[in-house]
Amino acid sequence: MRFGSKARNFKASNAAVAKLRVRDRGFTLIELIVVMFVIMIILAIAVPNYTHSVLLAKEAKLHQNLATLNKAVQEYSLDKKQAPQSLSDLVPGYIKFVPEDITGKTDTWKTEPEDSEDAYDPTQIGIKSVHSGSDEISTKSDPYSSWTH
Repeated sequence: MRFGSKARNFKASNAAVAKLRVRDRGFTLIELIVVMFVIMIILAIAVPNYTHSVLLAKEAKLHQNLATLNKAVQEYSLDKKQAPQSLSDLVPGYIKFVPEDITGKTDTWKTEPEDSEDAYDPTQIGIKSVHSGSDEISTKSDPYSSWTH
């Protein structure tokens, strides 16, 4: 008794083999469109999250730069018994360099002058504090120029 399958004896025609080979060559247009659509949905979710994260990082950097500059102004004033006349007076003794504002430039910082009554020398009014020179609004709906430390 022989046990064998009928599939072993099946001979495929040349047309059936050719049809299988054509189908195995690549993806259909519908498959490509579906994949591209899924990629676009993922990008639509990821890109806004990424840009928001970048903005939050810039805001954190601005907070740190404001704290550093205002602390350096206070230290300079206490050490020299005179407020600095410009931010460049703080370099290199108190800071290595003037950091960038949220605008990406170092020359957009706005300085507040000290009161003549509180100044060590009323004839030389110096810098009391520093804030951003940007007109943009933060993620907390307040202008960057209102941030102080």
